[in-house]
Amino acid sequence: MKTDTTETARSVKSTITCDMEGIIETFNEGAQKLFGYSPEEVIGKKRVSVFSPGWIVLQNVGTWLKKAREEGEYRATTVFVRKDGSSFNAEIRITPTFKDNRQIGYCGVTVPLQEAVNPERKWWVSLVSALVITRAPFMSASVIPAFIGAAYASTVLESGAFSTVNFLLATVGVALLHLASNVFNDYFDWTSGTDQANTKYFQQYSGGSRAIELGLITAWGTKMVAVSLLLVSTVIGIYLTAQVGSGILVFGLAGACAGYFYTAPPLRLVARKGLGELAIGVTFGPLITGGMFYTLTSTYSWTSLLVGLPIGLLVANILLINQVPDMEADASTGKNHLVVTFGKENAVLIYALTVAAAIGISLTLAYELENMWLVLPVVILAVYGAYIVRYFRQHLHSRALVTANVSTIRLAIAFGMTFTVCLLV
Repeated sequence: MKTDTTETARSVKSTITCDMEGIIETFNEGAQKLFGYSPEEVIGKKRVSVFSPGWIVLQNVGTWLKKAREEGEYRATTVFVRKDGSSFNAEIRITPTFKDNRQIGYCGVTVPLQEAVNPERKWWVSLVSALVITRAPFMSASVIPAFIGAAYASTVLESGAFSTVNFLLATVGVALLHLASNVFNDYFDWTSGTDQANTKYFQQYSGGSRAIELGLITAWGTKMVAVSLLLVSTVIGIYLTAQVGSGILVFGLAGACAGYFYTAPPLRLVARKGLGELAIGVTFGPLITGGMFYTLTSTYSWTSLLVGLPIGLLVANILLINQVPDMEADASTGKNHLVVTFGKENAVLIYALTVAAAIGISLTLAYELENMWLVLPVVILAVYGAYIVRYFRQHLHSRALVTANVSTIRLAIAFGMTFTVCLLV
């Protein structure tokens, strides 16, 4: 650790203010001297997390902000990072900032320290880092379609013919393939410059994991994690192929290619004006449900693909609404997805039409499968979907849109799990 102990550095006092998401709003002269950035480089472009090691951000910052809100201020000694990568010890004083009696952000006053500071790293930080790097909390997007495919397979299998082992292995294989795709996408978004250009993302929901930016892992390490996850998924696929049939390879290879080439050159599907969303919708819908059905029955089925369409459309909507805050940065790096191609206003219409299509297909399935219980997830989809569309339209150009991003994820989970149960009924 490099520690600046000069009298000049110790006399500097940095004052930085940020909004509720950590986006820097003011950056005084002391901050410039201490951290090495100019105001033009950081104001409105970077979050205060750029000044701390990634593990400290994950472990401490949330607690610091919570205590500052509850107690009026919070003081801590920590380690900060300059623009050139060198680090220094400091004391930080955090206070909430208000406007019209409403909290609008935080103010951090930093003073360098001569004495050594050795923050304790908790045991759970590595686990949380792994979750961030792989974006594992989004795994429901692949696991739920696997459940739907298994539920439909159980309706056509004879009693006792359902292979729990094959179901579990296939679900794990699909999940690992999903995580590998997430990490590959982060790698290519970083190497293409998309992540560096994106300053308006919603933390935890859009803009990728930001793991490389936080220093939790290097770009090379990110690539190796993705390759490792893909290899483990491939081993599971080879085993299931030997047990079930060559169709496993067909579904697995199609899913792997769609996930990898979503951001990877030369195809870079996300830049193909809708092909990326189409690929994700098909992959996280029909491809997974059809693949799971084949795993459990050793047969292909058009209906097994059709039961995956509604959830695939809802997963595509997650992607669509997450693209809204990222639009300007994505456009600047050639990431020409649907929102870049048609604009934010039309994104609301596309979202609504996608929900309507999911409703129509679900009602068709209820009729064709003679299962009126499937009307229940349709009701959930219609009511909750209408609420999200309305909120989406009202807050399209506001940071409050993040509520619709979260609700879109919850809608897919609520619909998918209810659809699974109703298939079993």
